[in-house]
Amino acid sequence: MSTILENTKVKLIPLQGVHWKVLWPIAQHLDLHTYGPSDVSTIEKLKSYIHVALEEAALQKSIPFVIYNQINNEVVGCTRFGNIDNGNKVLHIGWTWISPTVRGIGFNHQMKLLMLTYAFETILFEKVEFRIDERNIASRKAVEKLGASLEGILKKNNIVKNGFRRNSCCYGILREEWPELKRTNF
Repeated sequence: MSTILENTKVKLIPLQGVHWKVLWPIAQHLDLHTYGPSDVSTIEKLKSYIHVALEEAALQKSIPFVIYNQINNEVVGCTRFGNIDNGNKVLHIGWTWISPTVRGIGFNHQMKLLMLTYAFETILFEKVEFRIDERNIASRKAVEKLGASLEGILKKNNIVKNGFRRNSCCYGILREEWPELKRTNF
């Protein structure tokens, strides 16, 4: 997948193995991974994380990106489409971690606009899902701001990096909801 998604603030570039070098300084912010199952706390673990993402991409199960800040000309994180189900036209947006330098300024919102537009308008998927740790109030609010609906909570379905078994809030957006959500929330 060589698709680049971009607007004036954000550019999503296909993830490559060499990107560990620019992602490592961001990955060192431990608070980025409090709620997630991924561990990128060492260079080796970050390289493994990237390797798994690229393996899934080769199997057409994910589309991983490096997040580039167009305003400051710097890489600020990582995200992906994952759990891609081409038969049912459903995918997840997640595995997102961004630098504190771009949090709280609408950057993530613009990035999700690019991803949702691509999912619904380019590859014509029927549904986009988000799975978020129940305790991660900031991420839940961010997804709710997109217009995603809470569809349910999976109890103790995922072990996070510190060994805690989390509950995952399942949010979704349907393709028929997208035009109105795009108009009113973006």
